[in-house]
Amino acid sequence: MSQEGILEKRELFEEKKTPFLLREWLQNKDIQKKILLVTFLTIPTIMLLGFIIYPALKLVYISFTDWNGVSQSYKYVGLGNFKNLFTSKSLWMTLKTNSVYFVLHFLLIPVELYVAFLLDRYIKGSEFFKSIFFMPYIINGVAVAYMFSFLYSSEDGVLNAVLELMNMSKVGWISDPKIVNFSLAAVSLWRFTGMPIILFLAGLQSISKDMLEAAYIDGATVFQQFRKIIMPNMKTVTSIVLFLNARGALMVFDIPFVMTSGGPKESSTTFALNLVKIAFEFENFGLAAAMAIVLIIMILLLSKIQDKLLGMKG
Repeated sequence: MSQEGILEKRELFEEKKTPFLLREWLQNKDIQKKILLVTFLTIPTIMLLGFIIYPALKLVYISFTDWNGVSQSYKYVGLGNFKNLFTSKSLWMTLKTNSVYFVLHFLLIPVELYVAFLLDRYIKGSEFFKSIFFMPYIINGVAVAYMFSFLYSSEDGVLNAVLELMNMSKVGWISDPKIVNFSLAAVSLWRFTGMPIILFLAGLQSISKDMLEAAYIDGATVFQQFRKIIMPNMKTVTSIVLFLNARGALMVFDIPFVMTSGGPKESSTTFALNLVKIAFEFENFGLAAAMAIVLIIMILLLSKIQDKLLGMKG
């Protein structure tokens, strides 16, 4: 046989051998695990980079420019946006509005915990009440705002109609600068109170019943059980509720935007609402990006402070 024939046969043998080796390689369990792991991690990693990491880096970059949201060019202004932010009294006055939401939600936390305690211990059919409490949370925020706009209306609102039946004068629930933030915060309370109740209830149900029964047999009162057993085991849930409270209070947007557009006389303008106005009405995306970064930092700081107060690690 010629040299060329031998080479051709060798090449044919190698071509037939390659698929077999590949199939054998793919049938290796360790290789299969690695391929599966890489496949499952690729899509989340791409989404993480595309929807979180890149936008965050872009936000930081824009905060150092005076970009108007349309222009193809970015003019670098350094720390100018942050300087304007920290020296503008009107921007920081909006945090007073946010503080109304924060304080009222914070004061309601003991009530939410007590309601969860009642649902866990004394009320039968708690599944029904859980649905009732949680229902407002899943309703669209714009729909909730329009519903309460009708209730608060100075002309034909339900609340003022009730006051008239009682021979009382009408109240400008969302037209009086002195009470508008309390009226809007009441809407926020109605909508978001269900979530902490459900979280507290889940935390209570995770506590060992044997531990509570042992404490009861030893003569511990309900208050003592609550203070010595329940609260120490509820630190994680309490931390989550406080974080949601702080984040929600600082990021309030939809309720004042739909119901008052920040009025009357900018008295109900929140930090987030002001951020959106600066970006889209005044076309100053650089300053808006700086405000967004400060907002994120404030949320993280509040989270750290509450973890320290609760004795949480990490």
